[in-house]
Amino acid sequence: MRPDGRRPDQLRPLEIIANYQKHAEGSALVKLGDTWVLCAASVELGVPAWMKGKGTGWLTAEYAMLPRSTHTRSKRDPGGRGKEIQRLIGRSLRAAVDLAHLGERTIAVDCDVLCADGGTRVASVTGAWIALALAIGKLVKSGALPDARALRPPVAAVSVGIVDGEVVLDLPYIEDSKAEVDMNVVGTEDGTLIEVQGTAEKGTFDRKQLDAMLDLATAGIRELTVAQRQVVAAWA
Repeated sequence: MRPDGRRPDQLRPLEIIANYQKHAEGSALVKLGDTWVLCAASVELGVPAWMKGKGTGWLTAEYAMLPRSTHTRSKRDPGGRGKEIQRLIGRSLRAAVDLAHLGERTIAVDCDVLCADGGTRVASVTGAWIALALAIGKLVKSGALPDARALRPPVAAVSVGIVDGEVVLDLPYIEDSKAEVDMNVVGTEDGTLIEVQGTAEKGTFDRKQLDAMLDLATAGIRELTVAQRQVVAAWA
């Protein structure tokens, strides 16, 4: 039995509040259990200097944790871990958008962790796609873009690991802190993968366990993308 009573293949309770921020072109507050992340997408005219004149867009991401999102106060500086996570978010989202159809615009996605209980990076990716989709939808509605071809199918992420010898989905901190293996998986609704980050914390894991974790992760991602589509469709 897991600490919160979930099955090994069960996600934590998920709640998504779309367009949570008034001024952002697209935003979403994602609550995955006790991990809460606010994601906002801002659209700006222009692209980095090295992309000017190419007629294509750009997407960048930033990630930060509020000082009291954890049990003890942390500094606002993202540090090495935060920078690594925001690069992960950026890579994941660039797989979810066709930059050639954005025109020379930059979409900046900010992910701010309000409350952390494991899985902040995967919740950020999941919420960031919703914010991105809503922002592109707003560009289409305003006539700034002729259509939504810039947006590709949903991208989501989930954690998976081995705890006490058992493969489990969506680890909260209490499980993550003692896991033999911890893995973060980013993928699409059809089961294709964008990024896999896996580490054995205590010992090793074999190919059979790896396949079991990936199977569990892709099923979880599929469930998350269904929720993403429902939220975005409600604002279409």
